[in-house]
Amino acid sequence: KRGAELAVEECQHQFHSRRWNCSTLQGLQVFGKIAIQGTRESAFIHAISAAGIAFAVTRACSRGELEKCGCDRKIRGVSPEGFQWSGCSDNLSYGIAFSQAFVDNPERSRGVSSSRVLMNLHNNEAGRKALLAHMKVECKCHGVSGSCEVRTCWKVMPPFRKVGNVLKEKFEGATEVHPKRVGSRKLLVPKSSRFKPYTAHDLVYLLASPDFCNRDPRRGVFGTSGRQCNRT
Repeated sequence: KRGAELAVEECQHQFHSRRWNCSTLQGLQVFGKIAIQGTRESAFIHAISAAGIAFAVTRACSRGELEKCGCDRKIRGVSPEGFQWSGCSDNLSYGIAFSQAFVDNPERSRGVSSSRVLMNLHNNEAGRKALLAHMKVECKCHGVSGSCEVRTCWKVMPPFRKVGNVLKEKFEGATEVHPKRVGSRKLLVPKSSRFKPYTAHDLVYLLASPDFCNRDPRRGVFGTSGRQCNRT
């Protein structure tokens, strides 16, 4: 629940000045109806939600709030830079595994032959990779009057705002894709040969976004209110 709340808050911060400002609805479909499914907005939502759940679970592990996990004790010994690994490193591998089980499994149960499922799974993983790629090292000095004879260090997650900023950049440069059969597998490939090949860190989408200026209740678009809507 906290991970989902974190994702909604971050999404609304990143899109507060856009036509689609990550407007949410009450109930099960937290981000509203079909309007955004398959679009780049949907890609961002999947990425930030998967990252939010991994982040919240990992933080709860480090704080000792969950029985099944704690700090990452695998990082031990002396680093090549000469500092001692110690302290409570964030157990991001547990948070990521939890996010994969919780967020990806409902998608997989629909069958991996669906283009929408392939898109969602890719974007979920891109969200988690944004978190993993920006882990940082924190250190503490030990010695007489802070002389730093010994440094102990541990790994921590970036602030969630950093993850939001990274994924917003990925949103701006998202790749439009379409399904293609390669042997017995179905893959998503860039729609145009002019598009750069996407990596595991990039967001992908299948459909162009609707015009969020005009109200269209049938598609779940509220339309813009209280401000001028600039289509460009």
